[in-house]
Amino acid sequence: MEPNIVVEGRDFSIFGLIGHADPFVQAIMLLLAVCSVVCWALIFEKAIRLTMLKSQVRQLAAQAAAGRLAPDRGRGIVGAVQAAAQSEWAEGLARGESRNELRARLERAMRASMKSELRRIETGLPFLATVGSAAPFVGLLGTVWGIMHSFTAIAQARDTSLAVVAPGIAEALFATALGLAAAIPAVVAYNQIIVSLGRSGERAGTSVASLAKAIARSQSEGAVRLEGVG
Repeated sequence: MEPNIVVEGRDFSIFGLIGHADPFVQAIMLLLAVCSVVCWALIFEKAIRLTMLKSQVRQLAAQAAAGRLAPDRGRGIVGAVQAAAQSEWAEGLARGESRNELRARLERAMRASMKSELRRIETGLPFLATVGSAAPFVGLLGTVWGIMHSFTAIAQARDTSLAVVAPGIAEALFATALGLAAAIPAVVAYNQIIVSLGRSGERAGTSVASLAKAIARSQSEGAVRLEGVG
């Protein structure tokens, strides 16, 4: 369908379909449009944060390969893991814990901090999942309501010609189109974000385990390798 088509004084452009639709259908269209805008805003925000997360996970992997935490705490997941390690390392030394006890304490605290940072990135994902699953049905509700309204008008006009039937059906079907337009990007983005978070979490978890082992070993050997701590 071309962007702007006028048949017998009826505007079949997008704005024309919205303007001639039933008020209930218009409300559904507005709701779906707002949901779509919010979804795209979340998608862009998550794309930026995932890019930063991947960079931070690489930093953590580099520190794990070196067997020690860097003096600079950094930001995000790196800073959270370093802060947890330094706090628990000092606590373990004060209690005189063994190597295995210190390692378990460090890994437990570092993993908790890591998961806390990952959960912060997950904020907004339930909305994407909800829109992805519910938007098509909301659009279908608008379509069914619009078709019912159109058939009622047709019965009152006592005219079943295509010129009378088509405009109302076109307006109603546009609600389903909006629902699909909101749902498809939301579903694709949600799945991609979940997979990316899972992979980053696995890599960070491996680095955390290696760091906890290295720090505990250095303490037992009498060589403090956790820089920044006396």
